[in-house]
This record gives sequence, structure tokens and C-alpha cells, in this order.
Amino acid sequence: MAHYAGHVQVVTTASGGALRGVTATACCSVSDDPPTVLACVNRHNARNVIFQESGNFAVNSLSSEQQPLADLFSGRTGVENDERFDHAVWEYGVSGAPILAGTMATFDCQLIEAREMATHFVLFGAVQDVRIGSDREPLLYFGRAYRRLVI
Repeated sequence: MAHYAGHVQVVTTASGGALRGVTATACCSVSDDPPTVLACVNRHNARNVIFQESGNFAVNSLSSEQQPLADLFSGRTGVENDERFDHAVWEYGVSGAPILAGTMATFDCQLIEAREMATHFVLFGAVQDVRIGSDREPLLYFGRAYRRLVI
């Protein structure tokens, strides 16, 4: 899978005052009518069950300038989940999911279905709102390293 290039996202959710965010590259559009996306999160982390329970999630598309946030939400920095949200500016979307300020785009979703597939939960979301940020270079991940898209 290291040879699959992916746009880096931070997938977030909130439920009963609890927040969760993870870095992911396994996110994509499923349909434009109705607008539907999917995001995959590791099911072997017990904290990720909140994505199934909350009923909401947001796919926050990172720019190359936001690599430190990708590291933070991947767990590489050693900062605990509860403290990760203190390192960025957030608001809440229509669905109730945390929305990261300054992203290239954010897809705010109501959870339609969550399926267990191999090592991951596959979350299907009905897009409730889309926020488009400034036109910047996307942060990509390929070959176990961050990459920039050269245009």
C-alpha cells in the first residue's frame, strides 16, 4: 500500500463532549448525487469506535503547509488525542463534527453506514456541507513519506 498515493486528511468526529481526530489517506468521493464520501479509520484502535457511535464525521483536506497537523493527528508527535485539538482552530459543522480552520476543503458528513472491512472501519457519509478554503498545494503521502504536488 506504500505505493498508493493519497491526499492527506484529518478525519474528525465529536460525541457527548468527546473529540476524536485521525490522519488518513483512505478517503474519497463515492457519489455526487447525492453527495457521498467515504473515510477509512483503523478499527484496532479502541478510541476509533466513536466514529461509529457519533453519527457524524468531517473529512478535512490538508494543504502542504499543514503537515505538522498531519503528524499530530497520526500520533507521531506523542501528543495525546484529547490535547491534539488544542493545536489548531476549530468550529463545529452542521453535523456536529469538528471542522478544522484553514483547510483546502472540508466535507461535513452525517454518518450513513459504518462497515468493518479487514483492519478498518469504512465510514460512508452523506455530505451536509462543504467548505472550500484557499487554493493551495495539497499534502500527499506516497512511499511512506509526505510529498508535494508539483504543477
